[in-house]
Formats: sequence, C-alpha cells, structure tokens
Amino acid sequence: MGLLCNQRKKSSFFFLFFKPPQIFVLLGVLLSIHFHSTFGLKVLQLNKTKSSFKIAIFADLHFGENSWSNWGPKQDVNSVKSMSSILHHENPDFVVYLGDVVTANNIPIANASLYWDQATSPTRDRGIPWASVFGNHDDAHFVWPKEWFSKQGIPPLRCSPSNSTLIGDGNCSFMGTTRLDLMNYELGNGTLSFSQHGPKNLWPSVSNYVLQISSSENPESPVAFMYFLDSGGGSYPEVISSAQAQWLKGISNEINPDFRVPEIFFWHIPSKAYQKAAPWLFFVPQPCVGSINKERVCTQESEAGIMKVLQDRPSVQAVFVGHDHGNDWCCPYKKLWLCYARHTGYGGYGNWARGARILEIADQPFTLKSWIRMEDGFVHSHILLSSRPVSSSSIFLVLVLVLVLFFGIKSFYPASAHLISKAKAFISPTAL
Repeated sequence: MGLLCNQRKKSSFFFLFFKPPQIFVLLGVLLSIHFHSTFGLKVLQLNKTKSSFKIAIFADLHFGENSWSNWGPKQDVNSVKSMSSILHHENPDFVVYLGDVVTANNIPIANASLYWDQATSPTRDRGIPWASVFGNHDDAHFVWPKEWFSKQGIPPLRCSPSNSTLIGDGNCSFMGTTRLDLMNYELGNGTLSFSQHGPKNLWPSVSNYVLQISSSENPESPVAFMYFLDSGGGSYPEVISSAQAQWLKGISNEINPDFRVPEIFFWHIPSKAYQKAAPWLFFVPQPCVGSINKERVCTQESEAGIMKVLQDRPSVQAVFVGHDHGNDWCCPYKKLWLCYARHTGYGGYGNWARGARILEIADQPFTLKSWIRMEDGFVHSHILLSSRPVSSSSIFLVLVLVLVLFFGIKSFYPASAHLISKAKAFISPTAL
C-alpha cells in the first residue's frame, strides 16, 4: 500500500555430503511432502514434538523498490534481516506471505521474480514451508520516475537472466510481471511452497485456495482449515468479488458442512468490516489487543458478500490482513476476530518498528493463540483468538461503570450509587 489509500539428525557420513544450509532445506522438503486430504486439499500436520502448529505472518515486505539507487537494495537487505531474526526467535512450522511481497510499480522490467526469490529466501533456506497471497502492489503497473526524463536519463537496470531474449534497452523489456507469472515462478522453483493458482473462473483468480492442518497422527483428521483469498489491487480492482464469496461458500460447505473444524482466513486488503471494528482512539483499548493504531483503515473498494459468508459460519475464528502498515491490532466483530499482521519489511511507507504476527494452533482442545514478535526479539500483544469476543455493548457498559466509579463521588454526584447498581445489573459475569 502507498501513503494514500488509493495508492498506497544424523551420522558423520551424512554430514560429509550435506552442509548445514543444505540439511535445513532437505529436512524441510521431507517435512513438507504434500499429502492430500479426501477433498484434495494439501495437508500440513501439527508438530509431533510440540503437538501444535506455529505460523509466522510476513506482511508488506515491498522488495524491489528503487533498485537503481543505494537505499532500495539496502532496505531489501534489512527486510531479510528482519525476517531472519523473527524466524530465529520463533522457529515456526509455516510462513504466510500476506501480500505486497514486491513493489511492482517500482520495478520497471519483468524481473519481479528475482525479488520474490529474495523475499522468500530466509524461509526457504531454513526449510520452512510457506504459502502466499497477492497484494495491490505485487503486479501494479510501473510508475515512471520523473527524474528519468532529465539529462541524467534512465539509470542502469538489473535485468533478469530469463529476459535476455526480450527486445529492449540492454535486453530489458519495460513491462511488469503478472500475478500468474509470479505464482508460476514460485511453484516452479519452490518445493516448499503450498501456494496455489486458484480456480480460473474467479476474478481475481490467482491466489484463492484452502489448506488443511491435521493432527500429528492422522493426516485425514483436520484440526483447522486455512483459507487464502486474493483481495485484488494492482491489475485488478481492490475487492474480494461476489464470485469469490460464492466459491468460498461452496467449498467451505463441502469440506466443513457441520462447522466442526475451526477456520481462519488470510487476505491482504482489509474488508469494510475493519472500519466498523477499528479502535476509535489512536491507541488500542480493550477489547481490542495490539500496540499501534496509527492510521485509518484503507479498505477494499466495495463489500461483495465475503463478510456475510464468514458471519454465517460459527467455525470462523479470525481474519488476518496487512496493507495498513501503521496498524497491528485485533478487534472483535460479529463473534469473530479481525486482525492486522505487522509491517515486516523495510520497503513501503512508515518507520514503525518491524515485526510479524505469530499464530499458534493446538488441538484437544482447539486453541488459537497469537502475539507479535518484533525484529529485536521483543514480544507483545498476546491474545487468545479461539475465545469468542465480548460484545461491544458489554464493553460499553464496563466503560460506563469505570467512569462512574472514577467520577461518581457521592458528595458530588448523589445519583452515582444508583448508576453503579444499574450498570452492574446490565453486565453479566461472563462479560467481565
């Protein structure tokens, strides 16, 4: 997003042949063998040692900005360091790239795959499987810098080897890299990738798919379903379309008809429901949990039914988005949680400290915990997302009670005792 909403283990013999980085990758490949469920879904399993499944969400990395300058490549290096630190501290079982992996409107030639490869390298080098969705910048049209039309002219450009046959200045072609090209590249070069194209009849159509998390003992025993949706932007309108909502309704009813299995959702651009759920102060008051609320919610262009589908499914636990770099909160909405990730990369706008939202799923009983891990190792904003949110009306009454208790001194406010008793009568013990 831009500054504005509309822009923005083993024997010694084994070690003779495999060096430590190669071992990580080999183990990752073995651990990420793509089992398929009865419904044809790719399956991930709970960690047998911990009986849990930990996910790191990397949002808004924005690789590839101003590659012809000094600061562009430098911030990409810093983004790799940020992800590496988080992976070191958390050692997750899975990573979600939550969109705006690259800033295509700042990449003049069809070589965004080079930056995509760099962005996924910390995860891939550790042998950790991942999945991705697209954001509004991943295939945005190139914006020509005005300084290129001065005497200095166009600077030297880093051309992709795969583009060497294209006609253009220095064998570079001034064209972008499409969503489909990026996804094909990821799937063709990453055995650890669980990403999928998505049904061709959808629009946006490239990153709509479902993954199944199963128990450590039985890949056919689902613990949770993870849904990934393309929220558009770039070469598409910024919207989750009605067709996507209907596709989601159909597939979720097929694989989880009795709502028995918890469901979590990932897409990039917030839905309009985020505006309704957002904290109305610059900080993050309860029942929301988070550390920054520094900008207004910049939503999709329209609401085409996706939230109605989610609201009608009691199995839905939470939605996770990126896009707005200055927010990292989770807030309740219609018996589910709406959450931001955390700006992870050094690309894109904003100088807030970098971090990542972490999820931890456990079974028997099912729990979904979350927190924010910062690049410097600090952890904050713990929340239990598998608990049903307290209604906003109950929270309002609690706030009224607090205000009355604080200001309601009987000598000044004779009616305070009466107000307190009335407020208490409206508040159930579960709300407190």
